[in-house]
Amino acid sequence: MRSLTLFALLGVSVSPSLAAERPNILWIVFEDISPDIGAYGDKYAATPHLDRLARESVRYTRAFSNGGACAPARSTLITGVYPPSIGTHHMRSRGVPPAHIRGFTEWLREAGYYTSNHAKTDYNWDPPQSTWDVIGADWREDGWRKRGEKPFFTVVNITDTHSSQIYHPWYGWPARRAALAESQRHDPDRAEVPPYYPDTPEARGAFARYADNISFADGIVGDVLDQLENDGLADDTIVFYYSDHGRGMPRSKSFLFESSTHVPLLIRFPEKFQALAPAEPGGVVERMAAFVDFAPTVLSLAGIEPPRHFHGRAFLGKYAGEAAQYVFGYRDRMDERYEFIRSVRGRRFKYIRNYFPHLPWFHKQTRLYPSTHPVAASWHRLARAGELTGAARIYMAATKPREQLFDLENDPHELRNLAGDPQYEDKLKELRGAHREWVVAKRDLGFLPESDMWLRFGGAAAAAAAADRQAYPIERILETADWVGGGSEFVGRQQDRLADDDPTVRFWAALGLLAAGGRARPAATDLRARLYDDSAAVSTVAAQALCALGECAAALPLLLEQVKNADEWTALRAANAIHQLGGKAAPLHAELRAMHAVAAKLEARDFFREAPYVQWVLRALFRDAQAN
Repeated sequence: MRSLTLFALLGVSVSPSLAAERPNILWIVFEDISPDIGAYGDKYAATPHLDRLARESVRYTRAFSNGGACAPARSTLITGVYPPSIGTHHMRSRGVPPAHIRGFTEWLREAGYYTSNHAKTDYNWDPPQSTWDVIGADWREDGWRKRGEKPFFTVVNITDTHSSQIYHPWYGWPARRAALAESQRHDPDRAEVPPYYPDTPEARGAFARYADNISFADGIVGDVLDQLENDGLADDTIVFYYSDHGRGMPRSKSFLFESSTHVPLLIRFPEKFQALAPAEPGGVVERMAAFVDFAPTVLSLAGIEPPRHFHGRAFLGKYAGEAAQYVFGYRDRMDERYEFIRSVRGRRFKYIRNYFPHLPWFHKQTRLYPSTHPVAASWHRLARAGELTGAARIYMAATKPREQLFDLENDPHELRNLAGDPQYEDKLKELRGAHREWVVAKRDLGFLPESDMWLRFGGAAAAAAAADRQAYPIERILETADWVGGGSEFVGRQQDRLADDDPTVRFWAALGLLAAGGRARPAATDLRARLYDDSAAVSTVAAQALCALGECAAALPLLLEQVKNADEWTALRAANAIHQLGGKAAPLHAELRAMHAVAAKLEARDFFREAPYVQWVLRALFRDAQAN
């Protein structure tokens, strides 16, 4: 039989002791919230249903999404592996994972579970239809009862807390607020604004809307749990409650700070399955648990041995293992803007590695919250006026540190960077070393330009890298990337590596020279030689670096040619380069305006699959040109 063959091939077995009576498993998932609910001590929150659930559950205090944005985070959840290892790491991408990567729900289905998703997938790849019995239904719909007395695994996604409900409140916030009892409506004057934001009326209003949305979603949680009870299934169902990542606020969503990745996690075990619980109801669990651990944990609770290729460890059930020492995080392209950040979190300290230190924290975006969020709007307004003080100035800087180290016990808002403090040198080396080991072991594809994932590997970079280590020499690539932002001492080495046989090594050498600014002038001749490199990513970065050095006559025509490239990721990198060059690229604006006007109809394309990212960058470019 197919199921037996599959389990044998992947080293999966079903425990006989649980085969007769296995738990139903229900995931209730919020979007874009940190542990900002009453059960975690938030005195501003009004979350009675979640507070009740917490009293009946075990509460995890160290639960984390591995990514700070929804699609990459959900890719981790469904596959049980890190997206940078399989090519699903960029926000809104169409990854092509290796053939052995499957949704973990397939193993549940093979073991006799009914699986349903109500109703969000958004995984950055297209899982096979066999991933779910049904999408768009909970355990009650589409014939679950017709299929016999089999256990179910159901995900209920509650979207009312999504960040869009803050920066586009007309999407439904007024109606949600009107539906709340007066005691659940939040007064902006009582909102607690984190110190890295300016304390403005816009910020207070945004946090009040955020809390209102959580209260509204809390009521839906009550409805879901009541339905489970009314169906007579509560005594047979383990309930997970969590959020897909942290707060949907600037400096939180898509980044790797605590407010980006720390999530609430409540797990309720009915009495008949209390033996599987790590603590009594109402108890607290301090073990670190990350999204990469969720897939093996669900399989373990169902009595199924997790496949060997999973990157996480089960933290509950028959196959639970020791807790990992670190939680690893990733951040890559967010919609139309390229970024590349990695993190390592221990129990007390966190290390963040910024591989694009020459770029600001906040890229200028036109469509989504970085520019339209009320917190961001007031923050940038005060920054332009020179009126920011204290911690609110930190993340308005034009560049980023290459490394950050935070003592989370004494600095929970991550404001004091200890990376240059000799007192913490050993901790910095420890976490830096853990990061490097992870990059090499997982063959992190984030170092590969996105255009090359498709032009060189047809999207299947992970399979190619696994089959031939020379196809993706990660150690040499990582070494070259480490030099970016390192100062004049690395310019000569970067110049030499512009001639490397591997295009990804050449890309990072060119990027390092771009980040070096005027110190890269001795490499100008070598950069000119890379203008028509076989890799479009290399030629784009070389052109940007040359123009930044003042040699725009040869560089700008190449960037204009690339922004018209049929490959969307080549065009997107070129558009970003043009925008980052500012006034130096002004000679291209007239032709780009004409191109943008012709392509305006692309706005109607499917947001999740064919978003016109190049057009978004050009719109920001024209807006800035007009402002200047």
